[in-house]
Amino acid sequence: MKLSIVNFAKKRSREGNNMRYTPNSATVVRKMLQDIGLGSMAELYADIPDALKLSRPLQLGDGLTEMSLRGHLKTMAARNISVEDMPCFLGAGAYDHYIPAVLEQMLQRSEFYTAYTPYQPEISQGILQSIFEYQSLICELTGMEVANASMYDGASALAEAGIIACSVTRKLRVIVSETIHPEYLQTMKTYAKSGHMEIVTAPAKDGVTDAEALLPLIDGQIAALVVQQPNFFGNLEEIGRLEQAVHAQKGMLIMAVDPISLGILKSPAEWGVDIVAGEGQSLGNPLSFGGPYLGFMAVSEKNMRKMPGRIVGQSLDSDGKRSFVLTLQAREQHIRREKANSNICSNEALNALTASIYLTVIGPQGLRKIALRSHQLALYARDNLLKRGFKIKYDQPFFREFIVSCPDPAAINEKLLQHGIIGGYELQDGLMLAFTEKRTQSEIDRLIAVLGGELHA
Repeated sequence: MKLSIVNFAKKRSREGNNMRYTPNSATVVRKMLQDIGLGSMAELYADIPDALKLSRPLQLGDGLTEMSLRGHLKTMAARNISVEDMPCFLGAGAYDHYIPAVLEQMLQRSEFYTAYTPYQPEISQGILQSIFEYQSLICELTGMEVANASMYDGASALAEAGIIACSVTRKLRVIVSETIHPEYLQTMKTYAKSGHMEIVTAPAKDGVTDAEALLPLIDGQIAALVVQQPNFFGNLEEIGRLEQAVHAQKGMLIMAVDPISLGILKSPAEWGVDIVAGEGQSLGNPLSFGGPYLGFMAVSEKNMRKMPGRIVGQSLDSDGKRSFVLTLQAREQHIRREKANSNICSNEALNALTASIYLTVIGPQGLRKIALRSHQLALYARDNLLKRGFKIKYDQPFFREFIVSCPDPAAINEKLLQHGIIGGYELQDGLMLAFTEKRTQSEIDRLIAVLGGELHA
């Protein structure tokens, strides 16, 4: 009678051999619970509110054929409203830019395929070169000297920038303007719970950083100052005074930037910035109902060894030909966790590749034209709204977003949706509208007409 592999292993174990019988999953779970002082799985999930727990078995129903399942999924997907169905004026960190058709085809090339991380350069030259080109493009875009091989998103990239500043300066205090994206600020505060960073918020005034209130906060204990350009409200910050003040105290200046805006605005390097971080979704990556997105980071050369993630470098192989390898890799996968610069354990290589192709396809002049058109359309909308009697919340220079004052932004968005328009970002007393090169004059005129009928009813 033949023995199964499991029974054979049990038999050999009983006979005193070195082969071990692996306990079943229930035994492992019980042991793990005991080790952390818990008696049941229910105790493990005690912090989750009961309202979020499913108190019944899953109701999956009968199985479906492939053809029936495809039809069912298409019906469910049709309940979504996408930017392909309606013009979109929603921004606040993720933007509906045009994505060239060549992107999808280029992303499918086999040279870019790799099994997760390109640790073996001899079989990963395609993806390694693409990451190297991405790093080079980010440096050109920002004016900085070194960029890493991408981050999870803009929020985590900015938080990691704060950790770098604390490590370099050996100080903990990071002053953050309240005009940065609220999710970025929330992420930084979450990182700060580790004890490696202390967040101090600086107040805003009239839609920009209140420099008069901020400057007294900058002293010898500051590790870094964090500002966003353009800021969350779409307005442009005055960086010059802040840069001088923070560097006078030997602190670092960190800037979160919109990469599209760099087609017409001064680069971070021109402002004297030490670390640049931002969200790269607008560089050819689709909105995708919230992700995955792309965080980018660039620093001055003296700070590159403190960057999280990895850096791809250019070298020569044994035949003297150009080749690419992973160089700096101060990650917890490579060294002891407590000595790692960061616990970022991956990079957004596909999203970074998308950004590389996008920037290569549109080129410097194309980026400038996209930025200019976005700005000009926003100006057209602002000017025509003012002519119709609307109030713009902040009288500040802006790039492509501004806030229209209104009492009930949620109700206005609902009305816009009824007229086939995806509205703006809802604030307590206003609606923040974003404009990209995809928008047309007729779409903006229709937006203004619906707004006028709702607000002036």
